[in-house]
Amino acid sequence: MDRKKVLINSLSWGFLLWLIGYVLGIIFFMIMPANMIGWAITPIAIVITLWVLFKKIKREQLMFYIGLGVIWTVMAVVLDYIFIVKLFHSTSYYKLDVFIYYALTFLLPILVGWYKMGSKDKIK
Repeated sequence: MDRKKVLINSLSWGFLLWLIGYVLGIIFFMIMPANMIGWAITPIAIVITLWVLFKKIKREQLMFYIGLGVIWTVMAVVLDYIFIVKLFHSTSYYKLDVFIYYALTFLLPILVGWYKMGSKDKIK
């Protein structure tokens, strides 16, 4: 897969994962206290993200997974700022659950990539 396809694939999955969390947040906003939404979304998002990383993302080098973590994290921060903080005039969005979400968005691709690269070494 060439670099352009990798970038488009990375952006597409990053946006889709962000959108799933965003839609869940809107749904949960109607049925639970706002301070619990992030904690409710996190386990769901982890499972979905791991599924994407193991089943849909295929990279040959750990550097691509590191890049994926960077791209997804930047996308999450920017899209959250535009579509949550600015759009809803949220003054209390950035709390512990959001920082954990950003950390997981960065770390999960790297950890899965590290696992996949290690698995390849063990097979050979």
